[in-house]
Amino acid sequence: MKTAKRYQFWFATGSQDLYGDECLAKVAEHSKIIVESLNKSGMLPYEVVWKPTLITNELIRKTFNEANADENCAGVITWMHTFSPAKSWILGLQEYRKPLMHLHTQFNQEIPYDSIDMDFMNENQSAHGDREYGHIVSRMGVERKVIVGFWDDKEVQKRIAQWMRTAVGIMESSHIRVCRVADNMRNVAVTEGDKVEAQIKFGWEIDAYPVNEIAEYVEQVSQGDIDTLVEEYYDKYEILLEGRDPEEFRRHVAVQAGIEIGFEKFLEEKEYQAIVTHFGDLGSLKQLPGLAIQRLMEKGYGFGGEGDWKTAAMVRLMKIMTQGIENAKGTSFMEDYTYNLVPGKEGILQAHMLEVCPTICDGPISIKVNPLSMGDREDPARLVFTAKEGHGIATSLIDLGNRFRLIINDVDCKKTEKAMPKLPVATAFWTPEPNLATGAEAWIYAGGAHHTAFSYDLTTEQMCDWAAAMGIESVVIDKDTKIRSFRNELMWNSVLYK
Repeated sequence: MKTAKRYQFWFATGSQDLYGDECLAKVAEHSKIIVESLNKSGMLPYEVVWKPTLITNELIRKTFNEANADENCAGVITWMHTFSPAKSWILGLQEYRKPLMHLHTQFNQEIPYDSIDMDFMNENQSAHGDREYGHIVSRMGVERKVIVGFWDDKEVQKRIAQWMRTAVGIMESSHIRVCRVADNMRNVAVTEGDKVEAQIKFGWEIDAYPVNEIAEYVEQVSQGDIDTLVEEYYDKYEILLEGRDPEEFRRHVAVQAGIEIGFEKFLEEKEYQAIVTHFGDLGSLKQLPGLAIQRLMEKGYGFGGEGDWKTAAMVRLMKIMTQGIENAKGTSFMEDYTYNLVPGKEGILQAHMLEVCPTICDGPISIKVNPLSMGDREDPARLVFTAKEGHGIATSLIDLGNRFRLIINDVDCKKTEKAMPKLPVATAFWTPEPNLATGAEAWIYAGGAHHTAFSYDLTTEQMCDWAAAMGIESVVIDKDTKIRSFRNELMWNSVLYK
């Protein structure tokens, strides 16, 4: 996968000097033990780095600014072991610019009933110190993640791990560059948006290129490189000729190999991590990019169809956030196509013309070459498969004119009742929570797009945390959604984010 940096997270413990050097020595010892345990737990995707105890305004400010300057630091985890006067944190917090977590824990899991005395109470007062610290962070309006629980508890460590992935998404958001091949599909509203505001809010750069500028890279790919990649395709995937001449079929597949190599070289040279195409403007390309885009997504690039740069950036972002997850089930660009409205079997068939990422596949992957009415080019080759079963989230980032809104829907992915032998595209089938009728109604009220960035491996909480860090509105459609309260939430948000 086209990866992000190998980030680290700093662990900053707050205290003060009222209780003497012996107490401060224990504070440092305890925080080191916590950091060592977190790193050895096997639960965290990134390393935690211990920092000396923070007890003065000057040291707190210095530490936060060092975190700002360290390119490998993706965020700071803060914990108040003892009471830490919160005004000492003001200047550092004002100047800090990266993700912040407040871990509300304490070193001991249980009250030592038989031996507890005032020395122990003074030394172990996170319940006191974290509230003091939490107050100043809230008063200052600093966005942060609060996680509560014993530091060695696996559920707490799981939440820390999830926040780390969100923090990396926040950091990497400012590095996302989207290459627009041509422009948006004509007269389509939802794929449009304010690119300047997107760069202000998210850090995304969205640049357009004439289609033939990238097509030139495709034309320059050597026949030897194309042949080598075609052999890889034929070794890796099932070939479904379906009556087509084998040599003619292979020529169509070779076109996609050339597009994959040429597009990837263009993106690497110009340092883009996401790409959009538009079937209405293909220039000298012989086929609409299909198999080629699917393979690029599998490598970690974001993609959006018909010029949808917002979804392309979100797919890239979510792929980065899932980087390194063991037994990951996949992340992809997706589109709502058609419903099954049979009672008890309701769901939405998900697909696209060609471009669904094979990371979400379940079972064999085949190559098919079939006609495509759109694009006015020769029959494109594409990877065909069905998606995995299980829980996932579908997200849609939309531009409402005065603000961005992130819509997040929990969905239940399942298999269709029957095979669809005449449908030559990769597909998924899911039922939105809490059910199709309520989920679709809420989605439409919220203004959700027909394109989504979908993942099995991220949670609604993680995406809400990302939206909060970006300072944008998020709305959730899940098992608890009721239309009346959901519409009220949209109305309240229209005032809050005005």
